[in-house]
Amino acid sequence: MTSLEPPILNIPLPDHTQLPESDGSIVQNFQEHPQSILLTESIWSTLQQIHPDGQFAVGQDCGIYWRITDPPLNGCKAPDWFYVPNVPPMLSGQIRRSYVMWQEIIAPIIVLEFASGDGSEERDDTPMSGKLWVYEQGIRVPFYGIYEVERSRIQVYQLIAGRYQLMSVNERERYPIPPLGVELGIWQGRYKNLELPWLRWWDNRGDLLLTGEERAEQAETRASRLAARLRAMGIDPDAADI
Repeated sequence: MTSLEPPILNIPLPDHTQLPESDGSIVQNFQEHPQSILLTESIWSTLQQIHPDGQFAVGQDCGIYWRITDPPLNGCKAPDWFYVPNVPPMLSGQIRRSYVMWQEIIAPIIVLEFASGDGSEERDDTPMSGKLWVYEQGIRVPFYGIYEVERSRIQVYQLIAGRYQLMSVNERERYPIPPLGVELGIWQGRYKNLELPWLRWWDNRGDLLLTGEERAEQAETRASRLAARLRAMGIDPDAADI
């Protein structure tokens, strides 16, 4: 069996400030960045409830260094979105340039990849290099999701007894992620002026987790409807004593 233990060196191991922060790859399409932002913004209040001390990190198209290699990028994967519990949001007052496993030890709970093709690259289980193998055997991420953007399909793998098993959707056609108390699935709607299928979170009751902008719009709609009902009753909603 191949050992994943880092070699014993007589020099300090590199940290996030010394490793490349980008592999030079470009974004595949205009949906990728809004998609990551949507996932982060809508689940942020949930993560704050889980971590009232603020000790967590979210990565968006950010490198995870999982082994020491030469060149360094051979030991790195850069998922489109991931969440790590119980780590400080910053290191020594600096924003992370990457997430370095030998520096922080704790693995992400969930990693998401947005596949621009058929997902074969994201399902590659070639030892030491394929994405699925690295997340399963190298980093050991409990939940790994592959969003096939063109097919509007999400598949989620769960790490069970050291191997990934494809999860089944629940009665709402979504994937439960128990450590977060949420479900993951596809939502058709408008976000950032784009009407598309989006990867989104729901709570365990089946309610969509909203962004701050969506919550504000929802509150404005409710207020407008209430005002209309009051006017229909002959009551001025703008009166000072209402």
